[in-house]
Amino acid sequence: MPRFMCVTAFVLISLSVVRDTQRLSAAEMEWPGWRGPARDGWVSGFQPPIRWPASLEQVWQVEVGTGYGSPLVFNGYVYQHARQGEDEVVWCLELESGDVKWRKSYAAPFTIGRGGEFHGKGPKSSPALADGRLFTLSIAGVLTSWDAASGKLLWQRDFGDRFKSSHPYWGVSTSPLVDENRVVVHFGTDGQGTLIALDAASGEEVWSHGSDGPSYSSPILVEIQGTRQIIEWNQRVLAGIESKSGQLLWEYPAPRVGTDQNMPTPIFHEGLILLGGENRGIRALEPRQEGSQWTVIERWQQDEVALDMSSAVVNGGLLFGFSHYGRGRIFCLDIETGDVLWQGPGRTGDNIAFLSIPEHVIALLDNGELKVVAANAEQFEPVASYRVSESPTWAPPVLLTGGILIKDRDTLTRWSFGSRLAE
Repeated sequence: MPRFMCVTAFVLISLSVVRDTQRLSAAEMEWPGWRGPARDGWVSGFQPPIRWPASLEQVWQVEVGTGYGSPLVFNGYVYQHARQGEDEVVWCLELESGDVKWRKSYAAPFTIGRGGEFHGKGPKSSPALADGRLFTLSIAGVLTSWDAASGKLLWQRDFGDRFKSSHPYWGVSTSPLVDENRVVVHFGTDGQGTLIALDAASGEEVWSHGSDGPSYSSPILVEIQGTRQIIEWNQRVLAGIESKSGQLLWEYPAPRVGTDQNMPTPIFHEGLILLGGENRGIRALEPRQEGSQWTVIERWQQDEVALDMSSAVVNGGLLFGFSHYGRGRIFCLDIETGDVLWQGPGRTGDNIAFLSIPEHVIALLDNGELKVVAANAEQFEPVASYRVSESPTWAPPVLLTGGILIKDRDTLTRWSFGSRLAE
């Protein structure tokens, strides 16, 4: 066979393998909710390239509406909850092409609280996907279950009658948590509320806990000393609740102070809970059980950096986050000691959505810039930077095997790292 024919055949076979690999990766990719499978921002199975590409390639873009909810990915489809006019809409798109499989909408009138007009009418909650059901939580606190395959509405719950209003002042931003056959949400308004577990199949109430109002933070599910528990930060305390019964195990005072809201999602790492709040620094808390009693030990507390709206991520025993001091600065903190190891430049912005991958941290700035930062303890070391939007980007991104999903103010875009990613 002539040499050029061999080369051509090799190239065609190689391109086919690349396409098949990308298609397989898309089908196997799963991103079921807020900050991923473990709600911690860690992207399992992603291997960073030896050399990051100079630019990203746009694969497709769909105008889906406004809102801060994360896109979800399962079985080759993308799910997005957003707002168009006075309706909230739910989309199911093909991951490979961006083609619409189904779209559903419902009326969701809402008046945003003063001071929050810039952030719009949401939705700000990220949906959750489990066992073929998609759970969305509206800006006004209405929880809806959808059939993920068809978009059929399965059930809907609104606790506004119980609490007069089922959302805090600037609307709901907490994200539903699915635990086995239960979906858990903190319903209520600023003055009162309760953490409620609903049967995922029927929407019937399984248990409820407490009377505190919800914050803007989202709960996480962890296991401490063999006890599976939901950790949630409401307006008054950080609490550990046994996941099957709703029984309170422990609580730690961490109230909202004045206008300083409780917003970031707590971080769990090797038995420690890392909690940071607006103008209140960061502290490491260790819940421990001795006999039948639980106690919470404060291991360290520091005031050099503080978390406002951005939730942090862990990478290699280090905490990477975004402090609102200095008009916004990325920082690295030693989890064992609480020492701040470095801080990046100030005046970075108002918010960053982080993802964590081997040896790197992905940072989506609210101004539409995507940064790749080395996850080292020595210094702030940007590795790559990409312009992924000209409009605000507050929704968490989703990292794919060969690219990334970005939700900006109005559109959802799939970007590719290109065919040379693995080189």
